[in-house]
Amino acid sequence: MRAEFTTRERLAAYGLLADHSTDIILKTDRRGFVLAASPALKQLGLALPAMLIGPHLRDIAHPDYRDLIESKHRCAVAGQSSDDWLDLRTAQEGRQGQWFEFQVRPMADHGGRIDGALVVMRCIARRKSLEERLFAAEFTDPLTRLTNRIAFVAMLDHLVTRSHPAALALFDIDHFMRLNMRFGQNAGDDLLIAFAGLLRAMTRSADIISRVGGERFAVIMPAVAPEVAAAACAPVVETFAEAGRAALGGNFAVSTSVGVAEITLSADHTVRQAELALFLAKAKGRSRIETAR
Repeated sequence: MRAEFTTRERLAAYGLLADHSTDIILKTDRRGFVLAASPALKQLGLALPAMLIGPHLRDIAHPDYRDLIESKHRCAVAGQSSDDWLDLRTAQEGRQGQWFEFQVRPMADHGGRIDGALVVMRCIARRKSLEERLFAAEFTDPLTRLTNRIAFVAMLDHLVTRSHPAALALFDIDHFMRLNMRFGQNAGDDLLIAFAGLLRAMTRSADIISRVGGERFAVIMPAVAPEVAAAACAPVVETFAEAGRAALGGNFAVSTSVGVAEITLSADHTVRQAELALFLAKAKGRSRIETAR
């Protein structure tokens, strides 16, 4: 009994799998131009028989991934085979590209000379979607949808290593515990969401806003000195106090205090300086801004 397929049988089996697989299977020449493709290529909006010249692998990949797939193709045609699967975003006109993992293997002619490569692309959109949701869950505050303390610390650590000026503003909603006890937790949550929206509306697009715990928010302000940052925080303090009085009918004074510090030396040092300034703002009567000296 035969235990192995003949070459013709293997080719027939490969063709059957390629025709019915959702994987995109490409055969390229040594330069990287596509000579043949499985029907799944239509996932990318391409139909090879209708094209006078097959696309180059670079044309299939998103610009950020063109060098990667071209590099792997060069390695393959040089005889350097690899079993690694690498992630790739595709380029599709008028649409955001899809996520695939891909592998490139050398292909040889009857004489053993490598005359091209075999590229297999497998859709991983579901896995990428799950990764993005997990990333968002890890670094996003579920109530306000701002970045959380973990993300804040990472971004602050990054800015500390740069020589450009930057400032940190710590906002703390005054008497928040009393408000929660008087009006209930739902009212407190609504206030936190509203304050997050106010920060989004009244800060620059370059500023990074995070909820760092309870009623405390942090705004990282790149490319500004502490004095400029403090001036930028003043409208937030005033607007929040006015809106709070209107929302609660004057029955409760809603306000926020702010401590501002230069981002310097280390993340811990910067936060300590901002917290000291915030403590001073609270001690001086709240609903005010103090800058670390």
